[in-house]
Amino acid sequence: MVKIKKFDSINVVPFIDIMLVLLVIVLTTATFVSQGIIPVELPDSNASSKFDPKEELIITINKDNQIFFGKEKVSLDEVRDKLSNYDKTTNVFINCDKSVPFEQFVYVLDIVKLQSFENLGIITNDNK
Repeated sequence: MVKIKKFDSINVVPFIDIMLVLLVIVLTTATFVSQGIIPVELPDSNASSKFDPKEELIITINKDNQIFFGKEKVSLDEVRDKLSNYDKTTNVFINCDKSVPFEQFVYVLDIVKLQSFENLGIITNDNK
């Protein structure tokens, strides 16, 4: 007489193997996203704060890579010189067209940070 063996437990080793493969795939994909290989369109924000432009210093980079200090067109060197005339606690906002190369934005940001300004903001579209 042949005895039938009952299964009292489930073998979970194949399930764990599949989950580990899926985890590797997710982590690899997340690495590509964080390195910027997948293109994204910026900048829009739902959590932007309101500000009064009369009390702030605004540096604008338009789509033609022209830099404006307030409403005055300036060069990158002039931005550095003009910033030295302001108190380091002045609120500085960077307003940059989204078609401008990111390198240009970072260069202006570096100028502001090297001048040791404490309050820095980025102006974005409000999607509320």
